[in-house]
Amino acid sequence: MIDDDAAVRNGLVRLIRSAGWNATPFASAEEFLASDATDDLGCIVLDIRMPGLTGPELHAWMREHDISLPVIYLSGFCDIRTSVQAMKLGASDVLEKPADADVLLQAIAAAVERHRQDCSRRQASDAFGTRLGTLSVREREVMNHVILGRLNKQIAADLGISEKTVKVHRGRMMAKMRVRSVAELVHQCDQFGIAEPEAA
Repeated sequence: MIDDDAAVRNGLVRLIRSAGWNATPFASAEEFLASDATDDLGCIVLDIRMPGLTGPELHAWMREHDISLPVIYLSGFCDIRTSVQAMKLGASDVLEKPADADVLLQAIAAAVERHRQDCSRRQASDAFGTRLGTLSVREREVMNHVILGRLNKQIAADLGISEKTVKVHRGRMMAKMRVRSVAELVHQCDQFGIAEPEAA
């Protein structure tokens, strides 16, 4: 959590730790950025008005640098304009000091779970992209036809190769993509944004 008020930091750290969460306090946005906490699974409880980088400025910097930690704003200055700005930046929540302990802990739990799911999706997407990158040009062509539901003989005619060759490329493609069925392949392509190519 990031807040320039030491009393607030200490109180929040005690509260968060009492609920079983790890909590690392930072006195400024700059102190946070100098740490390795940006790589952690979790969320940031962030003050809005601070010396140096403000909360929204830090949040905007994080977005520009693809740091996906969810942000919960906790401030004594939650006017409508600031709240709108925070939500536009993608804040998980905007709470006013002093926040109700149960409300804050529920917001933290929701933000951490959201981050866990986001990280899981990103890891799965990266793994899919890596597998996709192992395909040869011909295997990728065969895959494009397979996800359209075309039969081996149709693919062979389209690509000007034998049906036996299609079967070889198809088998290698399925193995490299680590799928056991066409349905699973189509699901993964749809899940990770590989659109079905237009039929010739």
